[in-house]
Amino acid sequence: MDYQAKLATPIGVLGIRCDDSALTGIDWLPAAEKPQRASTELAQKACDQLLAYFANPDAKFSVPLKPNGTAHQQKVWQAMCNIPRGKTRSYGEIASELKSAAQAVGQACGANPIPIIIPCHRIVGKSSLGGFIHQASGNALDIKRWLLAHEGATPSPLMGALKVGNPLSAKADAELTQGWGEGENVQPPLPQPLIKPLATRLGGKAAKSLVISRKGRGERR
Repeated sequence: MDYQAKLATPIGVLGIRCDDSALTGIDWLPAAEKPQRASTELAQKACDQLLAYFANPDAKFSVPLKPNGTAHQQKVWQAMCNIPRGKTRSYGEIASELKSAAQAVGQACGANPIPIIIPCHRIVGKSSLGGFIHQASGNALDIKRWLLAHEGATPSPLMGALKVGNPLSAKADAELTQGWGEGENVQPPLPQPLIKPLATRLGGKAAKSLVISRKGRGERR
């Protein structure tokens, strides 16, 4: 795959794909992948805006986008972009809005070529976290939780008391995905392997906005 930049971020190395006029894709690359300087002005703009988002979730994206997909996928991706920061919607809600099916919405989420900027992480199951980047468990869901926590997603009334264990364990994964649904949702604990790189990379005031408690929960002041 030809990338116009490879960007080191708190949630991994991102491969940035652009054509002459727009950003066409963002891919998660292997952990051992080395960062690569942007080779075009457009790729640099995308990198700058992504880093601004990781420092402040209220940062706005203005880089032009060109996601390649079917007419239905384009409708789902546009619906994602209409979800405000700090909010989530369920697959069923989007399906009802588009007169589609929840499964088709989920497939469109998995096919999203520009995650983070087109925020498929803001679509969740009615009673589970759902999937992310074609995966339903493991590191992909840790990244989805991290993004939602970074954006200040709030607890769902369906959630009840949050049980905090090892955030990377299968047991914790099952516990933490209970109660995700429509509207404002759970602020999940940040996985420790992701919190520390974020605090180290951002430094200063941005790092102070993340508080790591003894239980491993990341909270934004």
